[in-house]
Amino acid sequence: MTDVAKLARVSHQTVSRVLHDSPNVKGETRERVLAAIRQLNYRPNSVAQALVTGRSRVIGVVSLDTVHYGPASTLLGIEEAAHNAGYAVSITSLRSRSRTSVLDAVQLLRDQAVDGVVVIAPHITALEALRRLPPDLPMVAVGAGSTNAVPVVAVDQIGGAKAATQHLLDLGHRTVWHLAGPADWIEAEQRISGWQAALKQAGAPVPALLRGDWSAHSGYELGRQLLEKPDATAVFVANDQMALGLLRRLHEVNREKPRQISIVGFDDIPEAGYFTPPLTTVRQDFAEVGRRCIHLLLEQIEGTAKTKEHVLVPIQLILRQSTAAAKAR
Repeated sequence: MTDVAKLARVSHQTVSRVLHDSPNVKGETRERVLAAIRQLNYRPNSVAQALVTGRSRVIGVVSLDTVHYGPASTLLGIEEAAHNAGYAVSITSLRSRSRTSVLDAVQLLRDQAVDGVVVIAPHITALEALRRLPPDLPMVAVGAGSTNAVPVVAVDQIGGAKAATQHLLDLGHRTVWHLAGPADWIEAEQRISGWQAALKQAGAPVPALLRGDWSAHSGYELGRQLLEKPDATAVFVANDQMALGLLRRLHEVNREKPRQISIVGFDDIPEAGYFTPPLTTVRQDFAEVGRRCIHLLLEQIEGTAKTKEHVLVPIQLILRQSTAAAKAR
């Protein structure tokens, strides 16, 4: 910094103000300092800055199952929001879903002196770990159900499932079948709750759910069971990948979509509009999830947080060609 100040003919305090984007620097002076920084290829020492400010400007993220679209997209949304706020991101992937694994991952990040931690916790087994996290560490959980242990940001899974189911009922279908996600996923259980609530509110029969594992293969295999139900004319599928597998199975037996059976997915993956037929689905705004997470975390870091908030991010039902009015009986 002293070398930059000498080359730019300013004090080292002025260099510091430029580096911290202070408005109290004249435009000409600022440009001279920035030119000197470029010429000398100067990089601030983050360790030294952290010692002075008490902040590392690094946010830790604990994540698991990033091979799945939802958690992976959530992670990207958090990274983008953190970078826009001037923070770097350090990611720790869990080796297992156990409480100990979550606590160890948080401690690892804490040892790196991160300013706060976001836990992407879509599994029921992670809830107990959240209740045991150190209270003095700024923390936000994503998709952690209704826990009051830490602030939570989540997509409105129940509302999304209700919207998908109600859309099919509004098309005149007597009831709606459901291909559910794994039982240990909070979001899968919330989508089941939304599906059941919409059917009960409409006075429609509630069929036995069929349980998958998020994969297209499981949707394909569950399609075999669904074809044994002659009255199945509408299906809400817990994610788009399973919907893809179901569409494949129906294609193989020449069941026309949507004339004979209507399908709604969940996620709106980039390929959903290119399925055959293009898939009606529930879109999750992962960028907004990231922004809300970082906003809540920075409030804690800066000491302005008031309560342990629970933020719900709204969904959007995307209508395409995989749903149609029920055939007259």
